[in-house]
Amino acid sequence: MDERLLEGTEKLHIFSGSSHPELAGMIAGHIRHKVSEATVGRFNNGEVRVLLGDNVRGRHTFVVQTFSHPVNEMIMEMLVMIDALKRASAGSITAVIPYYAYNRHDQKHYDRDPITAKLLANMISAAGADRILTMDLHNGQLEGFFDIPVEHLFSEYVMTEYINAFFSDISKNLAVVSPDMAGTPRARHIAHLLDCPLVILDRRRPRPDVAVIVDIVGDIKGKTALFVDDVIDTANSLVEGAKTLKEAGARDIYAYATHAVLSGDAVRQLEESFLDKVIVTDTIALDASTASGKIKTVSIAPFFGEAILRIFKEESIAKLYE
Repeated sequence: MDERLLEGTEKLHIFSGSSHPELAGMIAGHIRHKVSEATVGRFNNGEVRVLLGDNVRGRHTFVVQTFSHPVNEMIMEMLVMIDALKRASAGSITAVIPYYAYNRHDQKHYDRDPITAKLLANMISAAGADRILTMDLHNGQLEGFFDIPVEHLFSEYVMTEYINAFFSDISKNLAVVSPDMAGTPRARHIAHLLDCPLVILDRRRPRPDVAVIVDIVGDIKGKTALFVDDVIDTANSLVEGAKTLKEAGARDIYAYATHAVLSGDAVRQLEESFLDKVIVTDTIALDASTASGKIKTVSIAPFFGEAILRIFKEESIAKLYE
């Protein structure tokens, strides 16, 4: 990190909602700061209660809140905290959202469908946020849903360093796998960064909530497969894809995904699958219910910390990727 960025940060405040205070603390610690004082709780009737403990008049403020379970409560907390900062005359408000929920609801799939990703973008802007800082949106065009600037971070620049070290002894036999055609651009980019071939699963959806793999594009026989995706939710697609690759002759099968939502019985499915290891980031907090010997977590706190410094200092975010 450029030590120059750490100078003169007295007017920088980092606040945390209740979704992932550990991540907020690590982000603040990386830039030699502390999480600013705020009480975030509930009134007796369940409504969100926020009380800021620090003076923020004219200050640059950042609210760290990942949209994890219970999603709607975490969103409401963020909105109330932004409103509190706005009414306390904060100089600027950046909503730091490591995992942006509803981001797969970016178009109408059926008649009379809502476009919830756009609705949420409108709500955050209306609450008073000046900027969004997030990571690995499902589709890049979501940035256009916002009427305020969006700083969109990409985890592969952090993860490829870890993956290169993890697979250092077998890198020549590694193939990156996209779980479907839609994920090909992300997988192709990571394959380029890792300097290895790309394999694509051709997945068709004959009806809602049903996906069938009809073909494998590329050679996987005898290779170590690395699935890449933005999110693991139910894990159904990942587990089915691992089974298909194993039957096609893959030697070992790993997965990397940014956001570990892990809903329902996802952890059990991963444990019983052909996957040898699943690498995720800490955009979402994992607890005892999601503990698994197959899951390895890599922290993206330093990446967010330096991004916050660069926003505060009005420096280029693109420099992060160098």
